[in-house]
Amino acid sequence: MFTGLIQCIGTVAEVLATGRGSRLVLMPDRPLSDLEQGESIAVDGVCLTATACTPTRFHADVSPETLRRTRLGRVVPGRRVNLERALRLSDRLGGHIVTGHVDGLGRVAAIRPQGDFVELSFEVEPAQSRTIVEKGSVAVDGVSLTVASCEGTRFSVALIPTTLNSTTLSDRGVGDEVHIETDVLGKYVEKLLGQSRGTSSDARIHKLLEEGGFLA
Repeated sequence: MFTGLIQCIGTVAEVLATGRGSRLVLMPDRPLSDLEQGESIAVDGVCLTATACTPTRFHADVSPETLRRTRLGRVVPGRRVNLERALRLSDRLGGHIVTGHVDGLGRVAAIRPQGDFVELSFEVEPAQSRTIVEKGSVAVDGVSLTVASCEGTRFSVALIPTTLNSTTLSDRGVGDEVHIETDVLGKYVEKLLGQSRGTSSDARIHKLLEEGGFLA
């Protein structure tokens, strides 16, 4: 379990083939002296298991299923990635509940600088867009963000200077792929409500969140 608050930036040092999967060798930009083998760590929002750990680098195996659902099979040495270690029970939940189980890929549709801020728009698959709601939460490359607006299969977020400086989202250009994980609470709500006659999933989810006080 993660929060979507990026703790450091890592660099892909090596990409090794391992049968149908792959192994990433990652170097964090600050020493992770207490990182232990078997610990979960999110790499661009993808939950992986750290192995062969030292303070300055660690390995992470990527399964065929993860390669199919993410862009980790296309990363190359030198690529910067967002890193977040797993949530501890004593930690503050400053972002939102992020599982590290990516729903799929989206693409950067537009980049609009607004002074020190930047508005990013993303295009996603219809299945992902159903649980993306205005003022709700979404993880993009593992970064917890608030949805500023959404319509159809496109949504927008506003990036503050801190997010631009401490994550790799500032590296992204129009057309670039990103990992999308929609709010797990929204996915459970959609599953439990199912399809009811005359009311769309989006409308039911929005109404439930509004009644619960999550949408101001």
